[in-house]
Amino acid sequence: MRPTGFGGVLLRETDAEYDEAREVFNAMVDRKPALIAQCETAADVQAAVRYGVANELELAVRGGGHAVTGDGVSDGGMVIDLRRMYSVQIDPGRRLARVGGGATWSDLDGAGQQYGLVTTGGRVSSIGVAGLALGGGSGWLERKLGLASDALVSVELVTADGELVIADETKNTELFWALHGGGGNFGVATALTFRLTRVATTTLAVLVWPAAAGASVLRMYRDLIEADAPEELGGGVVFLTAPAFGFVPEPLVAQPVVLAIAVYAGPADEARDMFAPMFALSPEGAFLAELPYAELQSALDSPAGFRNYCSAEHLSALPDPAVRAFCDRAGEILVPSPSQQAMLPWGGAVRRGSGDWPQAYRDAAWVARPFGAWTHPCSDARVIRWARDVCEDLEPWSTGHVCPNFVGHEGRDRMIAAFGAANYDRLARVKCRYDPENVFHLNQNVEPQWRC
Repeated sequence: MRPTGFGGVLLRETDAEYDEAREVFNAMVDRKPALIAQCETAADVQAAVRYGVANELELAVRGGGHAVTGDGVSDGGMVIDLRRMYSVQIDPGRRLARVGGGATWSDLDGAGQQYGLVTTGGRVSSIGVAGLALGGGSGWLERKLGLASDALVSVELVTADGELVIADETKNTELFWALHGGGGNFGVATALTFRLTRVATTTLAVLVWPAAAGASVLRMYRDLIEADAPEELGGGVVFLTAPAFGFVPEPLVAQPVVLAIAVYAGPADEARDMFAPMFALSPEGAFLAELPYAELQSALDSPAGFRNYCSAEHLSALPDPAVRAFCDRAGEILVPSPSQQAMLPWGGAVRRGSGDWPQAYRDAAWVARPFGAWTHPCSDARVIRWARDVCEDLEPWSTGHVCPNFVGHEGRDRMIAAFGAANYDRLARVKCRYDPENVFHLNQNVEPQWRC
């Protein structure tokens, strides 16, 4: 039976396209939904939601499919697949982008590039715009522009009863507040409008050393950032298996290395001057070039097809003992594999947004992020344990808070830590207003307040 008013493509297990359509980024996830509703319009989403609720099907919402939890697909339920809704319209005069609910950051970055207009986006270009932005949204330019959600101007959303609503500064204002980091709890975002910023030039620098140099590299990077580095400078220090990039010396390819990454909202000569202390550590390989923003955003994409697990710890400071603890644990990364252990600088515009939105605790100086990617199920326990150990080692310097985008399902207490008790309760009241039966629970779930 077809949902009334549904004009998209409906896939079942017997259809040739079904298996490809149910795949998500995390290869650990192998779920078989009863239906995949590939929507092309907001009306299709409304029809699919109403059909799923009426037939008591567990609803999953699929955009980019990058959530490490695999929440974009459900076993035996219904997937509302937004990937056909990927359009992006740029209004260069007003510096706005209207983005379809299934668009990826590659779609948005490419559309804005011709006008020199950008906003903070995912560090992997195939990540869905909606999923990242509704969950907060960390990215390379966050120190200058804030989190992705900070640029939201409005959201068009299909609620659990199949109604299409608009949330902005004047309409459904509590919902608008909740959508700045509260995730997919409140409905299906069919379109999002972002405020854009003109950035004329962007520069990427990547320096590489053997992993044994990690502590020296991270200390220097820390000192550079903490010595009043401009907000235009972002990036991070990353341990990983060296890819076969042209600037990586052949003896280091497929070996454990440490990278110092600079993403600079400005020209290459300024970036080189800014990154001079890192060059002074004599890297064994170096890349530095001005790149179009869309190209920069995709330059360090993670490959698909691997089993994934990630977590994060927000740090109030990065003293030498924390540097040592972080670098010592990097020796446990599977080699070779696409696994990464990153230390990302926060501050700047991220910190200034504290208190405005649901993720009230944004005063962390650094974010430690282990991301495991591997092939064989026999490595599951080892890699998951490594990621958790990275975070546990850094607990003495932890703020206790977290960005929901950075973690999998780590329990209700972890979500309360993301928002704080007062904001979590406020989110629960919004959830109660727009989804009292918790129809949209395949996410970093905020349960409806019990007194709906």
